[in-house]
Amino acid sequence: MEIPFIGPLTLSGFSSGWFFLYLIAVVGAVAIYLLLRKARRKRVLRFANTELLEQVVAARPKTRSRWRHLPAVLLVVSLVFLTTAMAGPTHDIRIPRNRAVVMLVIDVSESMIATDVKPSRIEAAKSAGKTFVKGLTNGISVGLVQFSSSATMLVAPTSDHDVVARTIDTLEPSPRTATGEGIFTALQAIATLDAVMGGGDGPPPAHIVLMSDGKETVPADPNDPRGALTAARAAKDQDVVISTISFGTPSGVITYEGQEVPVPTDDLSLQKIAKVTGGESFRAETLDQLTRVYANLQEQIGYQTIRGDASGSWTRVGFFVLVVALFAGLRINNRLPG
Repeated sequence: MEIPFIGPLTLSGFSSGWFFLYLIAVVGAVAIYLLLRKARRKRVLRFANTELLEQVVAARPKTRSRWRHLPAVLLVVSLVFLTTAMAGPTHDIRIPRNRAVVMLVIDVSESMIATDVKPSRIEAAKSAGKTFVKGLTNGISVGLVQFSSSATMLVAPTSDHDVVARTIDTLEPSPRTATGEGIFTALQAIATLDAVMGGGDGPPPAHIVLMSDGKETVPADPNDPRGALTAARAAKDQDVVISTISFGTPSGVITYEGQEVPVPTDDLSLQKIAKVTGGESFRAETLDQLTRVYANLQEQIGYQTIRGDASGSWTRVGFFVLVVALFAGLRINNRLPG
């Protein structure tokens, strides 16, 4: 629960939960307070003039009598809150990644010239791809691979996102679709970077974003040694997650040697690739949908969730309630609570 001007009030992930043992002391103090008041009442009743006591009680304002225990209750509540703060509660916070690798692998086969997505699949892919790359956090190194009948690494992983964006503009369609080669080329780039950046902290986490519009044609069998599913299994072995984007519509066509050739998207094969590595598969039929998919991936890849300290919020609440308890004691009972 997030409270404005105070912060998150969570009751989970305690770093020093043993501090809750102090609540035993709080309970003991409450018990002693009640016993002392009971003993005091007995002494008053034993030695006081009953008729005079009744007159005094009747003359006291009923409002003050009704609220006289409020300061003590608030004092106990403040101690509970402050004890919770000492126990070190934590909450989830999202922070930009300061080291990670993203390989953008884009299909540039001839089917990408289809105009079922305006102005064409390839132009829409360029536009959304540039927006995606420029929106990634600065701590992420981005690389670019294009594939058709073979795969080419156009940009090795770099922190200069503008270079990658400018290179995306140069993509041109070519025949055939070698999805597996695209993945293998990205894995090689990641492995090379890992060897350079590994160090004591180990290699940075890596993610492949594969955007394609059709079925792999080279080789025909995705389980071939250079096939897409074989490449996906290699990615899994290297702890690299692949997210796939199926881009286009089932009604897409291109003109080849004067004939219209259907080029429908192949969602199933891309879903299988993502599933092997534990990644997600997405589908986009318009530039707007593709942009939203990339925005989703930006949030997933560019940020990480860690446990952050939430004790400050409980301290602020506890201190506020303590001040109210002291003020209420002076206002209602003309003395501090206790």
